Amino acid sequence: MSETRSVLIVDDEHDIRELLVLTLGRMGLRTDTAPTLGVAREMLSTVSYDLCLTDMRLPDGSGLELVSEISTRFPNTPVAMITAYGNVEAAVEALKAGAFDFVSKPVDINVLRGLVRQALDLNQRRRAQPEESSRLLGNSEAMVGLRETIAKVARSQAPVHITGESGTGKELVARTIHAQGARAGGPFVPVNCGAIPAELMESEFFGHKKGSFTGAHADKPGLFQAADGGTLFLDEVAELPLPMQVKLLRAIQEKTVRPVGSSSEVPVDVRLLSATHKDLVALVADGRFRHDLYYRINVIELHVPPLRERGGDLSLLSQAILQRLAQAMQRSAPKLSDSALSALEAYGFPGNVRELENILERALALADNDTINATDLRLPTVAVVSPRSPAAATSPAVAAPDPRTLSPRDTASSALPSYIEEIERAAIQQALQENRYNKTKAAAALGISFRALRYKLKKLGID
Repeated sequence: MSETRSVLIVDDEHDIRELLVLTLGRMGLRTDTAPTLGVAREMLSTVSYDLCLTDMRLPDGSGLELVSEISTRFPNTPVAMITAYGNVEAAVEALKAGAFDFVSKPVDINVLRGLVRQALDLNQRRRAQPEESSRLLGNSEAMVGLRETIAKVARSQAPVHITGESGTGKELVARTIHAQGARAGGPFVPVNCGAIPAELMESEFFGHKKGSFTGAHADKPGLFQAADGGTLFLDEVAELPLPMQVKLLRAIQEKTVRPVGSSSEVPVDVRLLSATHKDLVALVADGRFRHDLYYRINVIELHVPPLRERGGDLSLLSQAILQRLAQAMQRSAPKLSDSALSALEAYGFPGNVRELENILERALALADNDTINATDLRLPTVAVVSPRSPAAATSPAVAAPDPRTLSPRDTASSALPSYIEEIERAAIQQALQENRYNKTKAAAALGISFRALRYKLKKLGID
């Protein structure tokens, strides 16, 4: 027989306490109640609870105090906040303080049951797999700190905004948060906001009804419905046009979506994760990103370090990538020679982990034996300017080689196609930066079509 799980209910309203006791009792849970912060603290000091539900306003203080205390002293006890209807600011504050989730008054019983199940499922998985191995490799201080932060944010339902340079692994971080959280059993739906045409965006996100527009031959659920019960990951969220930002904000706040052509709204239950390599604060200041949406998606900000700041991780990461690539090719994994490892450590990796994967995949194909040497890597000699350096404000991230002074013989990658790719990559990155990552303007500056630019971005691995 399984052990009965317990919940602490903290609310000064007798009717609310009775409703919660009755609802949770029918779910087979044991409940204790406390009308004040003081009583709740006494009970927490003597009893170990699987979940705590607390009101925001209590006679002797704020429920936020209890959220912070439980998050610090009892990190394995999820705590959910009960807030007044429409009090978005209070809900956001609760999530920032470490709350698992929140529920509004008047309490919707179905919403409450779903919240309780997710919280208890999270605890059950944590006990079953206390040492779950992370998919984010690295023993550097930056990566150890990142994994620790992911473990904390995975416990809550708060929206997380993931920042970091292109190629650092922002989607992998999002997938790890999902896998370690209460929604791991639900779907993980990633969407690249920059890859959806503006005219189709509303239909893609919210779905549409049959006949709502030309080509709508059948009802189609949107991305929000596809992620119901799980996680929706908005990659490159900075690419969303302003009209769509308004609609997205409403969907997040109301937890409902209205399919195109429908007269009614559909409730959705998703955790929102987002990412971008751009500076959203600067975009908000320029009026290109809504400040209210920024504060809704950026409840918790998580920065993914670039590869150059992960000292000591390169060898471990390279061997893991080679092992995976070799396994896919059904061959034994080669080793990196000392010279190859030294060459990698001396390189700046403007494309981060994604570029490392591309370099090693090429080296694996070119290597003549079971050892990869420095010459097999064919590293570009394009100078890299660190974004943290003072010159970064006026210089492109990658300085384009001057074709008048540089020949293919001067580069480590002596093959002509590789040399041309280096020049293209540098020119495209410079055009994107000079045009504030507006791809339409960048394409015009380069003298190519928007479609050609999108093809080259994908081919060269540029976000």
